[in-house]
Amino acid sequence: MASESADGLEPILTALNTMQANAERTQKSQAHGYLERFQKSPEAWSKTHSLLSSPTTTTEAKLFAATTLKGKITYDLDQLPRDSLPSLRDSILNLLISFREGPRPIRTQLCVCLANLAIQMLEWKNVLGQVGSTLGSGAGDCVLEFLRILPEEVTEGRKINLTEEELTSRTKDLLEDNAPQVLTLLIQYSRASAAAASNPRLFECISSWLREIPAAGVVNSPLFDTIINGLSNDSSFEAAVDCLCTILRDTREVDECVDIIRAIYPRILSLRPKIAEFANSGDLETYKGLTRIFAEAGEAWVVMIARFPADFRGLVESILECCGRDQDRDAIALTFLFWYEFKQIITLDKYKDARLQYGDIFSKLVDVMIKHLEYPKPVGADEADLFDGDREQEEKFREFRHQMGDVLKDCCDVITVTECLGKAFELIKAWINSYGSQATSTSVPLWQELEAPLFSMRAMGRMVSPEESVVLRQVIPLIVQIPDHEKLRFQAIMALARYTDWTAQHPEFLQPQLNFVIAGFSHGSKEVVRAAALAFKFFGTDCRKLLEKHVTELHSFYESILDSLPPVSQEEITEGVACIISAQELSKVYDTFKLYCDPIIKRMMSRANEARTAQDDAPRLAVADYLQLLTIFVQNIQPYVSPQDENPAVKYCQEILPVLSAIAENFTNSTPILERVCRCWRYMVLSYRTAILPLLPELAQQLASGFENSRQGCFLWATDSVLREFAVGAEFVDAATSQAIYNFFEQQALAFLRIMNDLPPEDLPDVIEDFFRLLIDALIYYHQQLLVSPVCQHILSASLSALTLQQDAPLTATLHYLRDLLSYGTDHPNSSNFDNDHGSQTPRNPPQLQQAVRQLVAAQGEPLVQRIMTGMMFSFPRDCLQDASGVLLALFEILPQETTVWLKGTIRMLPVGSIRVGEADRLMNAVGTKVQGGDFRKVRVLLQDFTTSYRRRNVAPREGLGRLEATRFRFSG
Repeated sequence: MASESADGLEPILTALNTMQANAERTQKSQAHGYLERFQKSPEAWSKTHSLLSSPTTTTEAKLFAATTLKGKITYDLDQLPRDSLPSLRDSILNLLISFREGPRPIRTQLCVCLANLAIQMLEWKNVLGQVGSTLGSGAGDCVLEFLRILPEEVTEGRKINLTEEELTSRTKDLLEDNAPQVLTLLIQYSRASAAAASNPRLFECISSWLREIPAAGVVNSPLFDTIINGLSNDSSFEAAVDCLCTILRDTREVDECVDIIRAIYPRILSLRPKIAEFANSGDLETYKGLTRIFAEAGEAWVVMIARFPADFRGLVESILECCGRDQDRDAIALTFLFWYEFKQIITLDKYKDARLQYGDIFSKLVDVMIKHLEYPKPVGADEADLFDGDREQEEKFREFRHQMGDVLKDCCDVITVTECLGKAFELIKAWINSYGSQATSTSVPLWQELEAPLFSMRAMGRMVSPEESVVLRQVIPLIVQIPDHEKLRFQAIMALARYTDWTAQHPEFLQPQLNFVIAGFSHGSKEVVRAAALAFKFFGTDCRKLLEKHVTELHSFYESILDSLPPVSQEEITEGVACIISAQELSKVYDTFKLYCDPIIKRMMSRANEARTAQDDAPRLAVADYLQLLTIFVQNIQPYVSPQDENPAVKYCQEILPVLSAIAENFTNSTPILERVCRCWRYMVLSYRTAILPLLPELAQQLASGFENSRQGCFLWATDSVLREFAVGAEFVDAATSQAIYNFFEQQALAFLRIMNDLPPEDLPDVIEDFFRLLIDALIYYHQQLLVSPVCQHILSASLSALTLQQDAPLTATLHYLRDLLSYGTDHPNSSNFDNDHGSQTPRNPPQLQQAVRQLVAAQGEPLVQRIMTGMMFSFPRDCLQDASGVLLALFEILPQETTVWLKGTIRMLPVGSIRVGEADRLMNAVGTKVQGGDFRKVRVLLQDFTTSYRRRNVAPREGLGRLEATRFRFSG
């Protein structure tokens, strides 16, 4: 490649220095933009070579150049004439000779460059031979690195600009045909010297080529001895572990690999003495590597272990030993997946013999896990700091405990819950007998040994049946008497919270537990108070029938404690009392509902009066919190009432509706308050369904005026619940009510369109998301009216404006709406609710609705294609691309010829120079062929590949998209 003068490289070097220096954000942004444009430009080909060849260029600049060259070869090879590719190949080989000793990151990038060029340079046949002969025998690491990278790049070939047929053929040429040669080459290299046999690059290369070389080929060759021996060398240990684990994963199809497994298993088992050796040496990384080998073998051969429990018991014992000796608890997590998969297998009736034979292993595993659950003992006298101030380590330990709790659940499935719980009970009892008398209010000896079995009981709670009759009746009386230590009290309360469904079946144990939990609200620790609130929620939920008679005295407790709790705990304790209220006799529901909620209303109005003049947000947030508590009552108090009778909960809701309306009217600028008001209204509809009908006119009026005044999407979210509950055909809903609800929906839609006319979509992402989610339900329940309504045309125009956004959520909602809308142009829409008298036969979409959709698309299809294609090429987030291509697919399905014309016009409007010569014609010819054959899904794939390639090669022009720029939405209705 041609060299470049130093002056030509200066802007690149300056930009790189800016990116690495402590420059201002605007300068870095400008430098980043310049470098990004440079990487996509044709002159990058020569300048990257100049940077790499220059003796004065820094290592960082050379790495940037190598990375850029990799991108150019991967995505932009069409910028070069085909007859220049041999020259490019030779120049990369020469660069590799220069960098064969390093730096390794640059050498790696150049190897990737050469591999990607080899994939696309179809005429290059003797790839491995030429690379090896050019680099020479002294470039062992460089050749090994290229050999490692080649299979990885070929298997990632979807990013290469080749057809599927070309890629398949090239895979055969480069990998399948060369696999025997590579195996021989690697064997020869491993025998060359002791240094070669322990070279980590060798093991990395073997791992990579196991994509093509069968595991049996390696196991039955001298390479397997080399891999095992590599485990005894510090420099090659990690790479040898990776290589061995790759081989183990290739033996998962155990029926096809019996002979290989029989050959590998003794070699794996011979490593068992190293478990104790590595554990005692304190070398954490080698211990983790060894544990990983045993765990990977267990995962790969789990079916064999279940079939032949006696033969493979040594492997399972080794995995257990790895768990037991892991004092630092850093390696044990590597075994968790094995224990889960092993449990899944041996709990099948087919393998019940294995389950019996491995029962003692799982019994010991419970002991190991409970021991590992213990908090560390403090180094000094400060028990408040168990992790030497390392908060990250403390958080990691807490998360890790829950993973160990999952293993305990696996053990419950294998050896029964009673045995597992019994182990925790024995540890609790032993601690009480040994240390209980020594515990005081200020000192609890070895509390870690009591806290761990308490946590284990909490972890296993989900597995325990309410009918368990052996352990819980012994252990619960002990739990409620544990010493008053912060972590012990917290864990005890959390453990009791997991057994509330059991307590509901054993009422004689309720009162001591409830007293213990309620006492937790007076504890000095915030953690204990939060645990008490959560536990009270579960007691109220599961023991509501037992507590219904205590609802009045619980009200005094609720009132006394509520304001002292943080918001989350307020919600939890509220849910508990709400569930107890829900268990009341129907005649008492209204009075009890009012007893609990009137004081909340009073508090809320008091804070609302403060909020009107307050300078900070605290009073407004308090109002929102109280609204959330009211919503929790509405969610949980759902008495069964016949349709002819008055619902007492609705009666109370009717009383508080004016209060909620006043709050919404006075705080139109407070998003938290409005969202909570709308949430409360929404749950009134969801909880009481058609019983809410007496409130519906006022509620609809408030939703309409609230949306118009505040322009907040939460009003549309609440509208959605009304739309669904009172749809056409809903039980106990007459046609007039359903029609009134549709009219209400159109009123909200018109209000939205007026807002879209006034403000750009960038100012309304949340409102847009809520509106199009509302439309998705409107299509389900009111498609007959909506699709033929004049408003539908304006909504489609608004969706085009919404497609200019770049946020996931509103775009996803808009694209889902468009996909559903377009599906009504076919016989079978995505979402349909047609009256169906044909049993299980899928109803057909009426022709008049199909025609209405086709007319909509015919009028606005061209700008729709432009917006979708522009988004896929420039602006849509990656997660939206699938739905966007789905819209194009739907357009081709209903109007194939017209959509082809619109697509062609869109391609022609792309910025000059952004598309390769002949690329547009090739795309349109391929699309035309697929359209003629009716293979619209292949059209979708073609467009996905085109837009992905285009997006990689281009950035949106700063001066705008020209003729593809979106127009502003206008609405005068």
